[in-house]
Amino acid sequence: MFDYSLDFKNINFREHPELYRVGKGEQGVLLVEPYKSEILPYWRFKTPDIAKESSEKIYQMFFEYLEQDDFVGADMARKFLQMGYTRSRRYANHKSGRKYKTNPQKETSKEAHTQARLDILPNEVDPIKAESAAIFKEKWMQAKMNEKYLQLLARHKQKYAD
Repeated sequence: MFDYSLDFKNINFREHPELYRVGKGEQGVLLVEPYKSEILPYWRFKTPDIAKESSEKIYQMFFEYLEQDDFVGADMARKFLQMGYTRSRRYANHKSGRKYKTNPQKETSKEAHTQARLDILPNEVDPIKAESAAIFKEKWMQAKMNEKYLQLLARHKQKYAD
């Protein structure tokens, strides 16, 4: 489970990989340093050409982290590839990038939260963003299924009881 209680502003996860938890999906992708600062400048998906360049650069970084046996870096690169897919899909389906009329996470009552999750904006399919999403998805799946990545993931979980 991803631990949001950590002092992310002051932790260098390259020096302290024992503090890193994989979590679900993209959890922590914009928190874990120094990886966020290393990868984020290359993360773009506005057009398929931009998405291709971005996903290839991040995928290259993924392999560089693997070569260094840096699981946290590799996992963060995998998360950025996943986020490239999910954000591109969001914009492919909703031009504004917003799925809901109001943000369910900002609702204070359970009833308001539930209602906000039902108020989904209509789909406006954008084929350009859909193509960007497909480009990121391919790299994300390749990273996620990479044999060395899976070995490092198992080792990290075993060593640090993820």
